[in-house]
Amino acid sequence: MSSESGRKLKFHILRYDPQTPGDKPRMETFEIEEAPGMTVFIALNEIRAKYAPALQYDFVCRAGICGSCGMVINGRPDLACRTLTAKFPKGEISLMPLPAFELIGDLSVDTGKFMRAMTERIEGWIHDESKDNVNLDQLEARMDPDTADKIYELDRCIECGCCVSACGTKRMREDFLGAVGFMKVARFEIDPRDQRTDADYYDLIGDDDGVFGCMTLLGCEDTCPKDLPHQSRIAYLRRKMAQVR
Repeated sequence: MSSESGRKLKFHILRYDPQTPGDKPRMETFEIEEAPGMTVFIALNEIRAKYAPALQYDFVCRAGICGSCGMVINGRPDLACRTLTAKFPKGEISLMPLPAFELIGDLSVDTGKFMRAMTERIEGWIHDESKDNVNLDQLEARMDPDTADKIYELDRCIECGCCVSACGTKRMREDFLGAVGFMKVARFEIDPRDQRTDADYYDLIGDDDGVFGCMTLLGCEDTCPKDLPHQSRIAYLRRKMAQVR
């Protein structure tokens, strides 16, 4: 049955507020009528407006750019704003918060705390000692267009957390860096402005909590909403770090 026919959708949503004493995790079911072009995000708006005003979930851009609306949709981490309800022919959709992150309530998780810790861990900024005496009147050196394209490709990461939640290694090893961190390292490793050496990067990711802990389960690449080349970049970093070791 197509979305144009106004079929009934059943949403099974995990409800739990850890800030409310005595509250326990439970699944609640809501039924709404499907509209043409409806996304999970649009459906959540309708559910909150009609049935559950206290329902918690995150969103900002509604265009698959901010990464705020990441959640587990029918067992798969994805963005609510880009997932069409027509994708599910049976009309049964279960929603749960992304694992591996601190739960705020219902479908809302704190990815910001994880991403900040990840950035501090890998020192996710350009290391250029010459910038200590920067001349604001001097133009930055031109960058090779091919190199700029490679950097841009990795900069498309929106830090939604889908790759982290889909990572089996991360579920078993709390301190495992994860694909989002490896993408950041790969981005700086090819940036000619960053003066760190392979040995410097080895100190950051050259252990079992870094690239050598990846079990190549492909969950990160399978669920990345931006189709980033996670596995090829992780394999590249692993070869580089193996040479240093």
